[in-house]
This record gives sequence, C-alpha cells and structure tokens, in this order.
Amino acid sequence: MSQIFRKLQGGNLEVFKFGMYVLFPIGWMYYFGTNLDDRFATKNFWPTADQSHKIPLDKDEIDQELARMRMVDAVKREQRRAAEAQAQAQLEAQAQAQTMQTQQ
Repeated sequence: MSQIFRKLQGGNLEVFKFGMYVLFPIGWMYYFGTNLDDRFATKNFWPTADQSHKIPLDKDEIDQELARMRMVDAVKREQRRAAEAQAQAQLEAQAQAQTMQTQQ
C-alpha cells in the first residue's frame, strides 16, 4: 500500500486525479444510462394499445364517434336533470314539513 502512495506523487498523482475526474462521471452515466427499461421501469404503468384511445380516421368512424359522444352527453344531461329534480323535490318536502311544524 505504501508503494502505491509513493508512486502517486507529483505528476503521477495529477494524472490519477485527472483520470478519476474524467472516468467517474462517465462510469456514473454508463451505470444509470444503460438498461433503463429493466432497472427503473414499473410494470403495466403505460396503457397498452388496446387500452388507449383509438383516433377515428375515416368519415364513418368519425360519425360513429360523434354519435357515441352525443349519446353519452344526453345520458349525463338526463341524469343531471333527474338529480336536480330530486333535489328540488327534497327541498320542497323540507319546506312543506317546516310550514306544517310552524302551523302546529
């Protein structure tokens, strides 16, 4: 061990330090830059092609997609109207119950 320290004096020490300054970042980048798919990947993180959206390209597909979107909007609109009507009916029932209590 002492022979290594005796050899690393003067110019040899500078060459060793320069080599470490250059090789350490390169080794670090090589270690973390290779095989990224296996080292840092989470399985089933990204959706597969079957699970992702399919963009319609021709006119028939676009028309079908627009019809489907309009149907979904109509169903949501009806559900929202039904929920609003139910909430309104509950408010009216509460108001009517309160007026019955005040009359007694």
